[in-house]
Amino acid sequence: MLVVVVLLVAATLTALILQARSYATSDAEHRTRAAAITLAQVPTVVNALDSANPTAVLQPLALDITKMGGFDYVAIASPEGIRYAQTAHPELIGQHLIGPYEPALKGPITISFTAPIGQVVESSAPVTRPDGSVAGLVQVGYTVAHAGSAVSRQLPVLFGGAVAAVAVGTSGAVLVRRRLRRQTHGLGPAEMTRMYEHHDAVLHAVREGVLIVGGDGRALLANDEARRLLELPPEVEGRPVTELGLDPGLAELLASGRAATDEVHPAEDRLLAVNNRPTAPFGGGPGSVATIRDTTELRALAGQAEAARARLKLLYDAGVRVGTTLDVARTAQELADAVVPRFADFATVELAEAVLRGDEPLPGTGTAGGPRIRRVAAGGIREDRLFYPVGSQISPLPGTPEATALESGRATLAADLRQAHAWRARDPQTADRILAYGVHSLISAPLKARGLTLGTATFWRAGESEPFGDEDVAFAEELVARAAMCVDNARRYTRESRMAETLQRSLLPRGLPEQSALEVAYRYRPAQRGVGGDWFDVIPLPGFRVALVVGDIVGHGLHAAATMGRLRTAVLNFSALDLPPDELLARLDELVTRLDPGGATEDEETAGVTGATCLYTIYDPVSGHCTMARAGHPPPALVHTDGSVEFVDLPAGPPLGVGGLPFETTELQLAPGTTLVLYTDGLVTSRDRDLDTGLTALRAALADAHTDESPDDTCQAVFEALVPPRPGDDIALLVARTQLFEPDQVAIWDVPDDFAAVSRIRNACADQLTTWGLEELTFTTELILSELITNAVRYGTEPIRVRMLRDTSLVCEVSDSSSTAPHLRYADAMDEGGRGLFLVAQLAERWGTRYTARGKVIWSEQPLTAPEFQFEAMLQ
Repeated sequence: MLVVVVLLVAATLTALILQARSYATSDAEHRTRAAAITLAQVPTVVNALDSANPTAVLQPLALDITKMGGFDYVAIASPEGIRYAQTAHPELIGQHLIGPYEPALKGPITISFTAPIGQVVESSAPVTRPDGSVAGLVQVGYTVAHAGSAVSRQLPVLFGGAVAAVAVGTSGAVLVRRRLRRQTHGLGPAEMTRMYEHHDAVLHAVREGVLIVGGDGRALLANDEARRLLELPPEVEGRPVTELGLDPGLAELLASGRAATDEVHPAEDRLLAVNNRPTAPFGGGPGSVATIRDTTELRALAGQAEAARARLKLLYDAGVRVGTTLDVARTAQELADAVVPRFADFATVELAEAVLRGDEPLPGTGTAGGPRIRRVAAGGIREDRLFYPVGSQISPLPGTPEATALESGRATLAADLRQAHAWRARDPQTADRILAYGVHSLISAPLKARGLTLGTATFWRAGESEPFGDEDVAFAEELVARAAMCVDNARRYTRESRMAETLQRSLLPRGLPEQSALEVAYRYRPAQRGVGGDWFDVIPLPGFRVALVVGDIVGHGLHAAATMGRLRTAVLNFSALDLPPDELLARLDELVTRLDPGGATEDEETAGVTGATCLYTIYDPVSGHCTMARAGHPPPALVHTDGSVEFVDLPAGPPLGVGGLPFETTELQLAPGTTLVLYTDGLVTSRDRDLDTGLTALRAALADAHTDESPDDTCQAVFEALVPPRPGDDIALLVARTQLFEPDQVAIWDVPDDFAAVSRIRNACADQLTTWGLEELTFTTELILSELITNAVRYGTEPIRVRMLRDTSLVCEVSDSSSTAPHLRYADAMDEGGRGLFLVAQLAERWGTRYTARGKVIWSEQPLTAPEFQFEAMLQ
């Protein structure tokens, strides 16, 4: 305010000074013009100008006029501009006028110019004779500053008035400021503005009604929310609250001003929670402030929030409950169980036939003319359900909720099944029974994962349950989308497990070979979580011996199954060489090292075969001799004829692929009827059972088995005692009961180191064949033995022994102490030798060489019946 007063005073002074200056200039112009014109019209001037000495008359006259008029100078000149009189500077008399003067000869003029003494106003007028001719020129000059001296004398008065005005304005501003401070409690303009903005925001933006009532019971202020909730009239301020049409209880509360907290009062169709507090001592006069909120809307919002929370909780619980296993049907049942009764009263799940097998569903699954879907799971609040039972094929007709969901890929709602004509038309009798049962609405949602439609999930509500709505459809889609991923994971796992199991079973023996050394039975159980690498084998060897093999590959899946097949093939090939168990395992270990030079890795798909174990046993039914070796595998068990059970004290050896240590062979002499039990670690170990506990349980199971039971019965008893319903690892069990050849099935001769003994041995063998009733084999057998014995005498060392074995075939063996083995070759036409082994190979069904600790054995095997035209075939 003080600044405004100062500015007004300054502006006023400036305007007065400018006005005074303008007045002084105008006054100077008028005075000099009047003086010049008047002086030019004086007769004395005209006469003096025409006289002989104009200066003598005109100079005194000019001085008088200058003095009397207060002019600065007066100049009188001839028409030619020669000065005759000059008051300011007399020395200029007789000199020419300065500046243009000719215009003044035609009439009076006034000009203004700046001189050293300041701004000068000069008026010129012509002096004319009575005939109108110009006799001379009069100039009168006046300084403007002389005219403004009067204004300057008034400036102190003006400045004094300005100071007084400023003082009065300042005093008024101080008084106003003090009064405003008292009224605003010391708040400044910024604080007042912010308080007003906050006050306006609270009153009009808050979602809670505010009503201020004075001590006399009249409404002082009501915000927009209070007007809406109480339906107040437009002009409410100043009216008694009892006249506003409020509920009597609410009006009494507001008029009384008593304190209240969350008192509920009705207002039309609302329930209002009212809080009332007195205004004192917080400010203002006596009165109260009431805040009002609509509990009806809050309860509705709370209900919606609770429903949303319940659905989120259901989604979470379903995520935990659905997909606990990798079984397709079980996963579908978990979905049905998860939604009942929290979302639906009944739930059914239908899947494509291909999905149950682990395959991808065909296009058009479930639609008209496409592959059918099968109900695989159902759940409900009651057991007496009228829906199609589990296992039924479902054929959704066009227009039914299931068909619409499959075609559109979105969940379909049937809020009123009585109006769902397509659904009822599919099976009217069943539909009527379902409606009579109380079912009134359903949602059918497609099970889709990775772009594949696996089937449908249908949710039903019945009885007093609220019908499904649009929000339920969105929730059903979210729930089914998550469950579909679990179903698809189970489907893919089923496919991979089936492929791995198919591969594994194709690599395992499909049956036991025919042999007379052992009575064998087996059991194999793949792991629940996927096939592994356990395998077994029964391999007939020359001389009616039999090799028993069990092995285990660490891990599960296709890689383990494929590795198992490779090792099993390698064992079959190495056994064809008729190697001792320790040498065979050494070669198998070397093979594994070559196959897996980098060792095992954490990735199962790229893991090596390090960690494989194997047990290899050879049993000879002629002598009852058994040799065995193991590579990190559990030891075999022996069940003696008296029922006692023991585990063979067999050096463990390192697992295959580890290397560094040799394998050791253990030799046993087994009595006829002894049971040899080979197994993998899955039989005796698990998460809940260590190796010692498992071996104890196996010993007990074998001891409980009767000695007269068959090996198959023993396998069954062991499996029932030790194998859980859902094993975590593959289990292979091989049970073999030993048998011995009868003495009359074996014939043995010692051969002297003399070629003459060949014929005697040949004749003895022919006699033995006659005793066995194999006369038709005499000729071929004599040829084979002649060649083999001759080679032994010629190239071998003593002792030389011939042995013939008769069982399902005829085996001839010639052994000596030399480790040099003959080999088959093609002799040239002129060679004298080299044809003997060729004849042996042609006459025998099989032949070969095996090495022993004291030399070698060359053997041949012939069928008990000689083939027709055998020699004719050799000659062709």
